[in-house]
Amino acid sequence: MKKNCIVAQSGGPTAAINASLAGVIKEALSCGEFDTVYGAQNGITGILNESYINLTALIKENPNNLFLLKQSPAMYLGSCRFKLPDYSEDEAIYRQIFDAFETMNVSAFFYIGGNDSMDTVLKLSEYGEKTGSSIRILGIPKTVDNDLMATDHTPGFGSAAKYIAASMLEIAHDTYIYNIKSVTIVEIMGRDAGWLTASSALARNSYSRAPHLIYLPEAPFSKEAFLSDVKALLEKQNDVVVAVSEGIRDKDNNYISASDEKTDNFGHVQLNGAGKTLEYLVAEKLGVKVRSIELNLLQRCAEHIASQTDLDESFASGEKAVQLALKGVTASMVIMERNTPYAITYKAAPIKGIANEAKSVPREWINKEGNDVTEEMISYLLPLIQGEAKIPYENGLPVYLPVPHLIH
Repeated sequence: MKKNCIVAQSGGPTAAINASLAGVIKEALSCGEFDTVYGAQNGITGILNESYINLTALIKENPNNLFLLKQSPAMYLGSCRFKLPDYSEDEAIYRQIFDAFETMNVSAFFYIGGNDSMDTVLKLSEYGEKTGSSIRILGIPKTVDNDLMATDHTPGFGSAAKYIAASMLEIAHDTYIYNIKSVTIVEIMGRDAGWLTASSALARNSYSRAPHLIYLPEAPFSKEAFLSDVKALLEKQNDVVVAVSEGIRDKDNNYISASDEKTDNFGHVQLNGAGKTLEYLVAEKLGVKVRSIELNLLQRCAEHIASQTDLDESFASGEKAVQLALKGVTASMVIMERNTPYAITYKAAPIKGIANEAKSVPREWINKEGNDVTEEMISYLLPLIQGEAKIPYENGLPVYLPVPHLIH
């Protein structure tokens, strides 16, 4: 009797996480080893709530759904930010999950997500090992922050980087139209890692050097040095465009923008307005026209400008996870290794070295002054944004796979 498998998505959405889901479905259906591919709705909570979607039926009903899924934004299965307790503190929830696996005749569980999702993969893997379970548990990486360990880069990041670079170029064009002194500050996601903000440097070309200043969390931020940097540029040019990570902090590791000590379920400090903080500072100290722009959620799921490279790599990561499971691999995450010239090799890495860790931008990829990135960073980033997704359009708008099951 054939076994089944379950896949779920968790954490924040991206333009490419559904491509990984499509890769899992495609490989699971074509390998001939699984009878049914189930999707748990809203992450691990879908298993706890017995909320499933028959993904095998979805594709058999209309094979074109696989194509649409690969190029649809956000998360077809929905998400959650649920932190599993340690099984030593609450084993009942683990028994419930593994009982569900047994009831549904599941031999493999795939969890697509970022750092917090890999914490779930680690805990389930450890409990499975403790209880002698044969279920293979594999993580498939996803995060626009690009901060997962062990992998060269993370699916979802390339598309977000492409959106940020394109938006920065358009912001620069908007800024240049007035013949007055002005400062534009663009706040970009990145609490602890500055990869996304660094990608703004890709907007530079032969006629525009915007962003003229880039500040990442990995280099201590000084308000005094920032004002000096901006003032020096304004003496030479009319417009200064600045890219800042939401998580920039001073030499004492205090966030520039933290307004309180509120944290989420995983202990992350809730930040509030690095760009706005610096806007007020420039207005007060330099007295020039200044505005701040927060890209916010828009940078996560801009499918209309997704990187085809990112979508293809995300899809291949999903395929690889199924292949690994069939070889008996468990307690691992799919990783990407970069080759030269640019090509990716897909492998597995133990989840223990990935969960609850974060990959920072190498300090040597930030200039000595801490206000820009180096050519090494540009060379790293450029291959990740290549290619344009071939999204179908209808009545002038993109066509995505419908998600009526997520609308309540």
